[in-house]
Order: sequence, then C-alpha cells, then structure tokens
Amino acid sequence: MDSTITKLNRKSVPTSASNPRDKVRTLDEVAQITGQLRANGKIVVQAHGTFDLLHLGHVRHLEAARKLGDVLVVTVTADRFVNKGPGRPVFNGELRAEMLATLEYVDWVAINDAPDAVNAIEKVRPSIYIKGQDYQNPEGDITGKIKLERNACEAHGGHIHFTDEVMFSSTELINRHLNVFEPHIRQHLDTMRQDGGLEELLELIDRVRDYRVLIVGDAIIDEYQYVLPMHKTPKENMIATRYQDRELFAGGVFAAANHVASFCKQVDIVTCLGEVDSHEDVIRQSLRPNVGLRTFTRPGAPTTLKQRFVDPSYMRKLFEVYFMNDEPLTPDLQKGIDGAIATLAPEYDVVIAADFGHGMIAGSSIDALTKNSRFLAVNTQSNSANLGYNLVTKYPRADYVCIDMPEARLAVSDRLSTAGDIARRLIEDHVDCGKIIVTQGKHGCVTLERGGIVHTIPAFAKNVVDTVGAGDAFLAITAPLVAAGGPMHRVGFIGNVVGALKVEIVGHRRSIEKSALIKGITGLLK
Repeated sequence: MDSTITKLNRKSVPTSASNPRDKVRTLDEVAQITGQLRANGKIVVQAHGTFDLLHLGHVRHLEAARKLGDVLVVTVTADRFVNKGPGRPVFNGELRAEMLATLEYVDWVAINDAPDAVNAIEKVRPSIYIKGQDYQNPEGDITGKIKLERNACEAHGGHIHFTDEVMFSSTELINRHLNVFEPHIRQHLDTMRQDGGLEELLELIDRVRDYRVLIVGDAIIDEYQYVLPMHKTPKENMIATRYQDRELFAGGVFAAANHVASFCKQVDIVTCLGEVDSHEDVIRQSLRPNVGLRTFTRPGAPTTLKQRFVDPSYMRKLFEVYFMNDEPLTPDLQKGIDGAIATLAPEYDVVIAADFGHGMIAGSSIDALTKNSRFLAVNTQSNSANLGYNLVTKYPRADYVCIDMPEARLAVSDRLSTAGDIARRLIEDHVDCGKIIVTQGKHGCVTLERGGIVHTIPAFAKNVVDTVGAGDAFLAITAPLVAAGGPMHRVGFIGNVVGALKVEIVGHRRSIEKSALIKGITGLLK
C-alpha cells in the first residue's frame, strides 16, 4: 500500500472520470489517483509532450500507449516551458489538456509546470513511460531530457517504451497550415526553407563550440521591485504603490556572458565592481560554470544598480532609480583595466565590448581593445544616464558593430533615413568596420557587410514579456557567429530568434540555451 496516500484520501480519490473535462486534474491530484490505482494492481502508463496541434500521429501514439496498460495518464508541458520557438504554443495549456481529454484512450490529463517530465514522472510513477520513435535515437536528443526522464522512470521500477506509429510533426503542420505569422514573415521563412537555411544555420551554430570569448564591459545589477499601483495620495499629486516582491539579477556584462556561454567553450569577463554594495556574491552565483571573472574595484562607489519598479500584473515598468558613480576612474585603476585588456585580448577568438557607458571603458580602454583584439565586436548602449554621449563612433575600428536603431541614428545625427542607409553610412564613413547589424525591435533587424547589400530580417517575437537585455543577448550570441564567417543575413536571422526567446524571459531569470535556440530555429523552419 502506498504510504504517501492516507486511507481518508483513498476513499475520496476517483478511479475514473465522469466526462472529458473531469479528466483534467492537477498533477498532485493525478498523483493521488495513480497511487490508488497502483495499490489496486493496475498498470499505469504515462505519455508526455506539448501536443500543440493534436493530429493522427498523436492519436495513434496514445492508442498504442493505452494498450500497454490499464490506465493512460498524459502530462502536458506548461506554456512557459514550450520550447518550440517564437509563437508557440499556438494553443494554451488548458486548451491542449481539454483536447487530449476528449480522446477515449486517455484516462487522466495534467499540466506539468516544469521544463521536463522528470517531476511529473516522479509523481505519477508509471510502470511504462512512453515516447514516440523520433526520440529513440539518443544522438537526436539535444536537450538530454530523455535520459533524465528514463532515469526517473527506472528509479521506481518502471521502464521507457517507444511506439512505432505513423509520424507527423505538429510544428510542420502549424507552419504549413496555420497563419501564426504575418504574410511577409511567412514568405521569409518559406524562402529560408527552400534554400537549405536550416542546415546552414545549425552548422554555423556548431562551428563556434570551441571558441574562447572575452567580454569587457560595465557591471550592472538589475533589481525588480514588484509593486501594485493603488490611488493618488489625498494630499499630494503622486501615485502610491503596495510592495509585493523583489528580484535581483546580475545584468550588464554578466548576462551577456551567460548567454554566449552555452554556445562557446570558454567565456571570460573583465569588469569593475564597486567597493560599496558590490553584489559580488550575487554575481558569482549567477555565472555559468564556464564563465571566468576578472574584477577590479572602484573605491568608495557602488556597483551600478538599476532599480526598476514594476507592476507584476502585466510586467509594466513604472519608473526606475539608478545607484551609480559614472565619473572617470582613477588613473591607476584605469591603467590596471587597460593593461588586463591588452594582455588578455590576443588570447581569445572573439572580444566583445559591452559598453554601457557607465565609466569603465575609457578612451585608453578603446585603444587597448582595438589594437589587441583578433576579432572585436562592439555595442555602445544609449540609456538615460548617457543619452547622446556614448556613441559607437568613439571606436575607430571594429570587426562587427551591433546597435539598435536609436543608437545608430544618434551616431550619424540622422533621424529620417532608412535603417539600411544609416547602417551603410556608419561603417563606410564613421567606423572602420566590415559588418554591422542594426536591430529595430518589432521591425526585426537589418544586416550589412561592407560592399554588399542590405538584408532586412523580420522579427519573430509573439509573446513580449520583458525587453530588458534582449539586445545584449543578440550581441553576445551573434558575435562569435560573425567571427566564424557566417553570412550576415543568416546571423541576423539567428539574432532575431535569440531576441524572440529573450523577450519571453523576465529580467535575467535564465539565459538563452543552445538547445532552446536550436529548437526555436528548427520550429520556425521545419
């Protein structure tokens, strides 16, 4: 008898559903049900997946699964963990669960709020965990999740089984038959499919796996203060808010490093922390295992912290407060940073200048970067502390420039010309640079290689939660791809998928994973 379920609970646990909607339960409820069923000697079978578009392949797969046991439980990936690319899932978790529940072969359905099925398997404890034949080859499992799920199933005496039924692809059916994107985006994706874009993109991503990357730039801590707006105070003209929660993220150069770390062998950071409120523990705990950190300390100053007050209802930012000292560094401190750049830069395949304009990268640092980097990628960010003063034109040369449209317009003092014209003028007249991408948010990006034509790549974002850090992720991941010789229009496509994935993440709760990007690109081009 299962000791985790009390006798009282067992009396109230149903062993069958009265109608399809009654089949949909919480994962904990399903765990109680399967515990009772196992105690009664029943064989529990579990299937797991996204099931975004239910098709004949799913029906046959679940029919075969049901024949292997007495009860079939289907767990469904929650919306926020669906890793099929921008615009997915097309149908939310509740709809997907309800559709599955209408199948006569399915006994119970639960939504699993986790990135894999491990916790669901540990709760359901199936005798048989079932997957389709497309998961049978371990080499095709880029996420490594099938191995974890197999281990979870075998840990309590179960085993994994692969069905051999007719195969369809929800992703391919959605791409071909559902109008998830606007016509111009669908046309762009169709063109990519026809000229072998998928294979070329995957090869390019794999090409940088052994690269070593050095990122030089400002240390930033991003703090989110979650507050609920109330009403105007009776005696003053201001809005009051009610505190809810707080999150602290390692942003700036640290977030950029974590993004590229999933794609390259080694990433190292050169940055400057404040002596006061350094947040070094938060920073070091946030870094991925293959990210190294070389820090300098600014006496009497804090590590730059950007405190944003956010309405959590819709992730609307209300206002922000900067805690910073962006005055020039002392000569000795600046000399130490410049010396480290000059010494380290030649050892790396790619050097990225993540220049947020908060005082660390001086003219002497730019000199060290431009003279000693084998491949230099540059972004100069305009923000409320440096608007109009931190322009990419302060870099005499770069191998790759990646900036957004407002930053590009400021650099050439032009608010009217097209993005392509701005990009061309930048690398031909202002910076000695062969390759540039100008990002434009919801309008995608333009890419240009000196002497070539301008390519416009559409944006793929469908679910914008938070735009903070999207440009940094774009820069960090595309820089090694450009260094590896990737065609700029291909790099721009990858960058836009990166951006679409990043805007679905609150702050820097997690970084872009190589497996997620590959699945996102595959989902768009399958």
